[in-house]
Amino acid sequence: MNRRTPWIVFGSSLAAYLAVGLTLSMRFGYLLGDALSRTSAAQAVLLSRDPHVSAIGFIFTPLTALAQLPMVAFASWWPAITRWNISGIAVSAVFMAGAVVMIHGICRDRGLAGRYRLLITVVFAINPMIVFYGANGMSEAGFLFFLCWAVRRLIRWVNTDDVHDLLLAGIALALAFLARYEGVVPITLAAVLVSVVTVLRRGRPHWKSMRRRAILDAVLVAGPGTAVFLVWVTTSWLITGEALAQLSSSYGNAAILTQSGGSSGDLIGTAMFSLGAVVVLGPTLLVTLPLVAVLALRRRDLEFVVAPLLFGGVLGFQAASYITGSTFGFLRFFICTIPLAAVVVVQLFPAAGDQSTRRAGAFRKYRPPLPALRPAAATAVVVLCALALPVTGWAMLQPSLSSQQYALGSLFDDDPPADDAEAMAARRVIDSFSTERRLASYLDSQDLPEGSILVDTVYGFAVVAASEHPKRFVVPSDLDFTKILNDPASAGVQYLLTVPNEGRGVSDAVNRRYPTVYDNGADLYPLVLEVPNDGADQPDWRVYRVPS
Repeated sequence: MNRRTPWIVFGSSLAAYLAVGLTLSMRFGYLLGDALSRTSAAQAVLLSRDPHVSAIGFIFTPLTALAQLPMVAFASWWPAITRWNISGIAVSAVFMAGAVVMIHGICRDRGLAGRYRLLITVVFAINPMIVFYGANGMSEAGFLFFLCWAVRRLIRWVNTDDVHDLLLAGIALALAFLARYEGVVPITLAAVLVSVVTVLRRGRPHWKSMRRRAILDAVLVAGPGTAVFLVWVTTSWLITGEALAQLSSSYGNAAILTQSGGSSGDLIGTAMFSLGAVVVLGPTLLVTLPLVAVLALRRRDLEFVVAPLLFGGVLGFQAASYITGSTFGFLRFFICTIPLAAVVVVQLFPAAGDQSTRRAGAFRKYRPPLPALRPAAATAVVVLCALALPVTGWAMLQPSLSSQQYALGSLFDDDPPADDAEAMAARRVIDSFSTERRLASYLDSQDLPEGSILVDTVYGFAVVAASEHPKRFVVPSDLDFTKILNDPASAGVQYLLTVPNEGRGVSDAVNRRYPTVYDNGADLYPLVLEVPNDGADQPDWRVYRVPS
């Protein structure tokens, strides 16, 4: 194989995801809230009136926002970087292109012929969900990259017993946690997997002699992730008083779920949605997973276990979280199905050739020569893999399955008929944050000093991210925010940005300090501007003046 091939795969994927992302953002104005909020957090670290690293926040794990800092640093010269989430798009495109390279690497490690390696890689890369989440700045791209990296290295380790593969898998899993909280699950499962495989290499009679090595191998793969987890929760506790703010904070996922009306309590419905999400994202798994399990048993191929255990563990965690009412039913939470389906298809092919390795361990498994798949069978495997694309594309356009993606089908419908409720709802999804951008432009046009606009970032993150003058805003990450909130006038604040004190707005710090401020200015502040919102699930804004 040409050594430049992975770079070609990376470069072409990166260019495609960047093109799609910039088109969605700057041509259609289609931005996702979680992605834009991470960009706003990165902006707060560098460009706020009180810049400091802890402004990154502790609701989300920090990697996606931290990776944006080099680009966000230039936003003071080119505000479009944050206004249109260009920094977030660039980061997700890089990570998802890296995930494509990892899938290509798994194909190469398996010994697939070049044409099949290329076809499986392309089918993964152009999957509609992979394209969308490689192009929108969300954290799924980073999580998939690190998890695919870990899966690849653990598959290699099963074969090579090379400690370098084990260490790299551990580092990848640690970074996966820094991308998303559910990274804790594959860290735990990888430790179990490695322990069991290590013991099985010598068999039950040697259990006592292998126990120490099994523990050591488990520590090597889980140690980095465990250390990162402990550092993160300790830092969060020391700074905010909450170890796991995602669970306990009024800004966290659990609080958002409660503020949004709570879970449905329909165990059967949520279970069926979870199962349906896995099926539409990986329809080929219904055939390939049991087939590969049988083949693995016949071939005595332990490599098969890695991907179903790690990817499947994340899917099981997401399903359990949704069924028990602790998270939302979003199709994106099941995106690990797609690389799982790709790796399972790769493992339909018999392993060919011994892998090159830096330092093979004592239990390296040399691959016995196995008959290759017949060309017709190999072609059928790739075609089966490609069949997932139209199914996933269809699912993404169904509001009942894909509340965050279905509006993609209405991108070119700028003026839907008023009697088409579904088209109007999709248009509002696309127009999310357009109102916040207009509000930011209005405030930018005012000749205001630094620290003159008070806003909570529950909803206000989109306004701050769109502004050319982020230093004009007083936000919760500022160390003096509470003091200024208690007495805005003496701190030089001129405007309060307010949202209704309902739903997620109940966690807004301005509403908590002044419960009637949105309705009547708390009988203290005169109304300057009311801004009805064009976006879905976004609040109408009221701007109040603070008398000097």
